[in-house]
Amino acid sequence: MNSSKPAILIAGTGSGCGKTTVSLGLMAAFCFRGLRVQPFKSGPDFIDPTLHRMVTGKTSYNLDIRMCGADYVQYLFNKKAVQGAGSINIIEGVMGLFDGGLGSGAEIAARLNIPVVLTVNISSVAESVAATVKGFESLDARVNVAAVILNSAASRRHAKMAEEAIKKYCNARVAGYIPRDAEISIASRHLGLSMGHEAPLNKAQVEKLGALCSEYIDLELLHDTASRRQDSPCIKGDVIQELADKNSSMPKVRIGIARDPAFCFYYRDNLEMLEACGAELVYFSPLEDSALPENIQGLYIGGGYPELFSKELSENHVMRKEIREFSRSGKPVFAECGGFMYLTDAITGQDGKRWPMAEVYPFESFMNDRLRRLGYRRVRLKKDSFLGKRGQELHGHEFHYSHTTKLTEKELIKNNIKQIFEASERQAECYLKANTLAGYVHIHWGKTPEAATGFVKACRKEL
Repeated sequence: MNSSKPAILIAGTGSGCGKTTVSLGLMAAFCFRGLRVQPFKSGPDFIDPTLHRMVTGKTSYNLDIRMCGADYVQYLFNKKAVQGAGSINIIEGVMGLFDGGLGSGAEIAARLNIPVVLTVNISSVAESVAATVKGFESLDARVNVAAVILNSAASRRHAKMAEEAIKKYCNARVAGYIPRDAEISIASRHLGLSMGHEAPLNKAQVEKLGALCSEYIDLELLHDTASRRQDSPCIKGDVIQELADKNSSMPKVRIGIARDPAFCFYYRDNLEMLEACGAELVYFSPLEDSALPENIQGLYIGGGYPELFSKELSENHVMRKEIREFSRSGKPVFAECGGFMYLTDAITGQDGKRWPMAEVYPFESFMNDRLRRLGYRRVRLKKDSFLGKRGQELHGHEFHYSHTTKLTEKELIKNNIKQIFEASERQAECYLKANTLAGYVHIHWGKTPEAATGFVKACRKEL
């Protein structure tokens, strides 16, 4: 049976096996062949989707069952996937295929009936790779490991040895290999690879990567594999359209969205939900702009890399003052992770230099040389806010190298600050002051689209 929405999931045996390189190379190769390529990313990652967009020119959406729920993921894939014989949907996995439980690539593959293309690094192995592939094939009967790509092969002979062993012992077909001396690398930093808008691969490198995959990988086999999946029906209704229908008669509001190299972590479907609720999104740069956009009723400051631009952010005195006064006016402000750091008194880097920030919250942010928090978060609101009533659960992810100073309960009360999140896993920092809500957790509204409605509704009160 041919799928109307051909798709493959590029998985790995573990982190660092080359699945991002393979994913980008296949996206480029299929684009060069004239196919319509729609990228997706398994898991909560903000960085890889920007690389997908760099290569394909298309927005890449995150598919994360643990954070957003299976029904929402199925809805989002069905809504955004391209269809027809001249198309292919490519999902890049996260870590190893089975890592992350409900957040794993395996769960995406199983729930959406998507065949898996397993990336295996064979730099220090040959025939024994068949045991690895056999294990991945047999671990979960719901998951179809249909093809294998051998990464970092020393030679054609080396790849052939591995391929013959896989052919003898496994069901998956070897779609090809990537030579060890391919010399394709993507710049990285403490939160991961560089962002797509920073062009970590130039046009020539993208073309080289696509040509490499075209030469060494059987693209016809992979497209045929993608086309053989059976489409899965969508259980959930059109979330975005339902929000639009409910808010069609309401007046529009203007919400300022901080977007530049310092603040660049947003889930695209979160922004689409705000638009469906009646928000006009007005983008601005705390780095470069001298003032907030005119006539805005709310602010959303996402995560990113404020620590890399502390000097520039600090020296933009006018913007810092405008954001501080906007918060003090009582208009809604929502800030996550890097945006939260920007709203503290100052950011101090690992070099010890202290840079004053927006001074909305009377504590400071400090960069560390090791990861402070990583993981999914399920949080419950302790107080009513524009994201929901007391007791409302929200779902997201936390990943940062910084920490903030802590205030005592008396100091929080003195400064009219409320700790608003309680978490089942561990304490999650999030503070409400006036109508500014900020913390380290990146919230996805897939399970709670009513949170987007609440934010826009709060902004609408400021008209």
